[in-house]
Amino acid sequence: MEKVKVLIVDDSAVIRKVLGDFLALDPGVEVVGTASNGKIALDKIALLQPDIITLDIEMPEMDGLETLKRLRQGNPKLPVIMCSSLTAAGAAQTLDALALGASDYVTKPSSHGANTREVVGEELLRKIKGLAQPFLGIAAKSPANASFAKSIPTATQSWAAAREQASVGRTCAEVVAIGVSTGGPNALADVLPKIPADLKVPILIVQHMPPLFTRLLAERLDAQSQLTVVEGQNGQEVLPGCVYLAPGGLHMEVKRVLGRTYIALHEGPPENSCRPAVDVLFRSVGKVYGRSALAVVLTGMGQDGLKGSQSIRDAGGRIIAQDRESSTVWGMPGALVDAGVASLVVPLSAVPGEILAAVAAPSSAAAEQRNGHRVQ
Repeated sequence: MEKVKVLIVDDSAVIRKVLGDFLALDPGVEVVGTASNGKIALDKIALLQPDIITLDIEMPEMDGLETLKRLRQGNPKLPVIMCSSLTAAGAAQTLDALALGASDYVTKPSSHGANTREVVGEELLRKIKGLAQPFLGIAAKSPANASFAKSIPTATQSWAAAREQASVGRTCAEVVAIGVSTGGPNALADVLPKIPADLKVPILIVQHMPPLFTRLLAERLDAQSQLTVVEGQNGQEVLPGCVYLAPGGLHMEVKRVLGRTYIALHEGPPENSCRPAVDVLFRSVGKVYGRSALAVVLTGMGQDGLKGSQSIRDAGGRIIAQDRESSTVWGMPGALVDAGVASLVVPLSAVPGEILAAVAAPSSAAAEQRNGHRVQ
């Protein structure tokens, strides 16, 4: 079996040893080296040719952000997992790193105690394997291709025709629910700024992130977008033209009372090892909005969002999945395709247009604009 070659970059000798020893226990992973700062890491990358790098943010001589900048100049595709502290400063630095091209991140405890192995190691191993799949050829063996034709119009049809076929007999969408994980901050930064401020429906988002991170992400997306983007609050009314991001550590649902829709937050059990979970939000959206719901599942590991999407589909709503080529990891959207749940599979660049098309009755001009595109 081909092993994933990992280079661990961290200024703490304790962290390097703990993570190295943990990863070495897995037969599918080989720790090919370690480095105590970014300068050493860049030299070792050229020498060792790792498949994935774990990169600490705060290091002497050359920190993680500067290392990432230099690495991306010559190697834009090499997966990099940032290791950051679970603090406001660490969250801000992590979002900076993701914007610079980091693939994902894990958070480290404030003290390097015995729980570092369990808290960090297992999450890191899961993310290493998820990010390594495309590079080791694992993704090509996905069964999704076998059922692709069952749920998606053939690639010989125009994109506009495929969309219209998926929307036959459907009402205009009254809500957009988005589920996303690995690669999500950058995907959302591509989608939301392209949606105008006069959007007539609300957008609800679950992005797998811990507390602090979601608040900072909402603030950044708000600054980049014409829409108002906020971290959702319990009891907050859901309004058109506003985007509500589920807070880290809490599930987010929608409830309808006397004709008005509100956000409900709670600490229910994690689903798919996640809280917030996409499935929780999607199930509530299906109940409240029924056939006028539009669900969008973007890049991410695992299959959170599959059961919730099935609920929305059963209620008559529509499901859009991001395609493999534009996804950082095609786990979550790929699960929808494999199950035959997705109404459309489109590249990330097409998602804003498809959202607007679902919200408003498609015009001939909109249809013509999509001619020439193909379902992927």
